Amino acid sequence: ISFNAIDSALSSLKNCQSYISSGMDVATQVALDLVESFNDEEDINNMEKVMLEYATMDRELNHYIKAFEETINQVKREKPENLPDLENLAQEKFLEMESKNSDSDLQRNEKYMYFKDQLKEMKKQYRGNDTIEEIDEDIAVTRSQMNFICPITQMTMKRPVRNKVCGHSYEEGAILEMIQTQKQKKKNVRCPKMGCSHVDVKGSDLVPDEALKRVIDSQNKQ
Repeated sequence: ISFNAIDSALSSLKNCQSYISSGMDVATQVALDLVESFNDEEDINNMEKVMLEYATMDRELNHYIKAFEETINQVKREKPENLPDLENLAQEKFLEMESKNSDSDLQRNEKYMYFKDQLKEMKKQYRGNDTIEEIDEDIAVTRSQMNFICPITQMTMKRPVRNKVCGHSYEEGAILEMIQTQKQKKKNVRCPKMGCSHVDVKGSDLVPDEALKRVIDSQNKQ
């Protein structure tokens, strides 16, 4: 195998990664649809299995790409007189990485963690209010609507994002503007949610709060 052939193969593999990522996004949306339409728990669990299968493929692909990249770098660094069998070298590195696999690797997959997080929030929104509603429907509605209000704009959120660190949600544009403004002043951003002790909100810690957006959209339609 030549370096050019490996570069071409690596490029194709990286394209495959984007397909896996898209597949995980779709599986997350389907799972949230299932919760929203009160489907059977078994169907939701099946979507989690699909996510874990995707996470397994993603890990294997990452190892394969890393094995070939390390092999190429090693050969270029050592500059041997005779070019070794690159495929065998890469395969050895790949198998070594795969031998260290554990289930916890999959649990730490970023897309899988987002899936679990949003599923938990969705269940909380759609199934967690049952007992409260039995006690006092007005209180339940008021509490839900309070969660819809951005702590920065004091208006109902349209594009909520959630802070992975403290769990609070904000309107995307408002929190990003706040981060940018404070960055120019070389200051950290404190979480604007009253009572929160988190003092360093970063853009990289924000993820779309799809579960909350669905509930807000559903409420607006009513």
